[in-house]
Amino acid sequence: MNLNEYKQQIRAFYDARTTYDNDFTYRRAIPLIGLAQLQSGQQILDIATGTAIIAIAAAEIVGTQGKVIGVDFSPGMLAQARQKIAAAGLQNLELIEADAETITFEDESFDAIFCATAIVLLGDIPAAFRNWYCWLKPGRLVAFSCWSMTSFFTPIIVKVCAKYGYELPNLHEPLGTKEKCYTLLQEVGFQDIAIKTEQFGNYLSLEKAQNFWQGTWLNANSHPLLHLSDEQIEQLKAEFRAEIATLATDKGVWQEMTTFFVTAKK
Repeated sequence: MNLNEYKQQIRAFYDARTTYDNDFTYRRAIPLIGLAQLQSGQQILDIATGTAIIAIAAAEIVGTQGKVIGVDFSPGMLAQARQKIAAAGLQNLELIEADAETITFEDESFDAIFCATAIVLLGDIPAAFRNWYCWLKPGRLVAFSCWSMTSFFTPIIVKVCAKYGYELPNLHEPLGTKEKCYTLLQEVGFQDIAIKTEQFGNYLSLEKAQNFWQGTWLNANSHPLLHLSDEQIEQLKAEFRAEIATLATDKGVWQEMTTFFVTAKK
């Protein structure tokens, strides 16, 4: 793989997450399986499979007559996935270490294509949708999850950076509303678009909320903070902490995490 600087950052970020699986990572992914209504014998593709949360659940449903392919470019994530697959004794799940944006498959290969939350990290989401549309069999399903534009204190981070002259693109903007999800899918040709919303937000202690952002950012098209000095990053973090302090209540600081679970058919 010939990964650009942005994708190398993403790979390093996920390679470092050696204890990825938890209640939250499952809750933001597994609902897609229920929405997809998979059947025995189907062919499934899981984009940015990570530790194979979706892929394993799908493989157990489609059975020995079906097959699941999981694609990811993080060897650390895939290593965790392989351990889980071996423990489950699954023989119908293939993992491919590759860039999800450059890998290709034959048209009309899959009954369902999944991508849980990582879709916002793709550099060209409309192009990904066009590929997925081609790879799906007629009448079959794409299912993905994504976050609202206001999740994870993103507006505050963007505001803080703008104050110091750094135009930080909102990572969640392309799919950050139900309308944006619907429009992008419809433009590609998808039909029967359904979007379920769930709030995973919670109250954080003031200290935890103030330390949520560590001055890093992931965005395929612009990363104005990448080459700032430690002193400049500390200045931004201090401003973020000050902004968060204004949100404190007797319950703590509310962290919004609105999740969209989206399905659409070819």
